Amino acid sequence: MKERYDSLDEYIADLQAEIAQNDNCANHYYQLGMAMLAKHDYLEAENAFLNAVRLSPRLAEGFVQLGGLCLKRGDYEGCLRYNTEASNIRAKYAVPKANMGFCYLQMGDIKKAKSALTKALEWDPEFLQARTTLASAYFMEGHYDACIEESNTVIKAEPAFGPAWNNLALAYFEKGEFAKAKDAVEQAQKCGYEVHPDFIKELQEKI
Repeated sequence: MKERYDSLDEYIADLQAEIAQNDNCANHYYQLGMAMLAKHDYLEAENAFLNAVRLSPRLAEGFVQLGGLCLKRGDYEGCLRYNTEASNIRAKYAVPKANMGFCYLQMGDIKKAKSALTKALEWDPEFLQARTTLASAYFMEGHYDACIEESNTVIKAEPAFGPAWNNLALAYFEKGEFAKAKDAVEQAQKCGYEVHPDFIKELQEKI
């Protein structure tokens, strides 16, 4: 939000006034969408982003935001479609490629997930969320050492990244290294990550 505004509502009102004067500016609609996201008004945000990409069909960020809104309501196919569009528009754009990987993983296509995530990390090696999702993909196919390696890379870069600690705990558990799994669970919880209670119970029974 621009500093000259006292509140988010004031900023939104100004954007809406500008759109009323000229409704052909994709950037105004995009900024309105971002402001509506900040207000958690997802319907209005979606309408704004749809107008943004209608006016500027090569606005990759707009398609990424629309994909994110699909994800919020559990529509993985919609999220995948919008992020594929964004990826096709802008070369070597890691964000939609990583989002595609996440969607493929949720849809059970581990091979496509790994391909998309590997490409995203090729373009942005420091994309921690993408690397964490790749670790999850390795876990799902039973490659626990690879999951541990990727998770440790994330933790080295960002020690307070809870999802990476959770992946580490799961992989150590499957390898029978329960003490290490317990330590990883505790670290995940310290980071504010909510570890699944069933997993915690199962781990306690092993220790």
